[in-house]
Amino acid sequence: TLTQRLPDFIGSHTRAFAYFCGVPKMTVPDQLRSAVSVPCRYEPTINRTYAELGRHYGTAIVPARPGKPRDKAKVEVGVQVAQRWILARLRNETFFSLETLNARIAELLEDLNARPMKRLGGVSRRDLFERYDRPALSALPSVPYVISEWLGAKVAPDYHVTLFHHHYSVPYSLCGEDVEARVTSGTVEVIRRGVRVASHARSYEKYKHTTVEAHMPEAHRAVFEAGD
Repeated sequence: TLTQRLPDFIGSHTRAFAYFCGVPKMTVPDQLRSAVSVPCRYEPTINRTYAELGRHYGTAIVPARPGKPRDKAKVEVGVQVAQRWILARLRNETFFSLETLNARIAELLEDLNARPMKRLGGVSRRDLFERYDRPALSALPSVPYVISEWLGAKVAPDYHVTLFHHHYSVPYSLCGEDVEARVTSGTVEVIRRGVRVASHARSYEKYKHTTVEAHMPEAHRAVFEAGD
């Protein structure tokens, strides 16, 4: 990916689970900022979006302790294998887009997974995965996870919250209240004390209003209906 920021980090998980055609019982990341909002050796706080992904797929997210490679020893070995059989083979090739680079990596990955391993009697990594790993995976959910962003907001006197320069209505009784917003590429949900109080299709028009008539006080509603 181009970055290791949250959208790329989450997207890599969804693509990995789709490639495996299943979900592991446990996912063990490093304590990078895209995974952990409050680092700790023993009880790190998982980033809210990442925790939501874990709930969506039914996988426990257990970050490795800082400086403890044994917590994810198989990953460390896997990185070495990828460096040797994939990255090293790319060193003399030139790519002009991320898409072509990833297509080439996918080819080398399939070649690596199909390569017979002499120490194990000629079986391949793909053979071992199908024999031992795939049966242990949980089923994929019916729809992939859609990345969301959680934001804090305060309801303005006009009973709207402002998110990414657009104004969304909430029930007028919440004026002045602090709320949370869960924003995806297509929806905006406003949450107060764990309860959803408003839901809107996301708009990318700046400085415009999305208003639900039911959110208005009675006097405003009467003016609105008169205008119609």
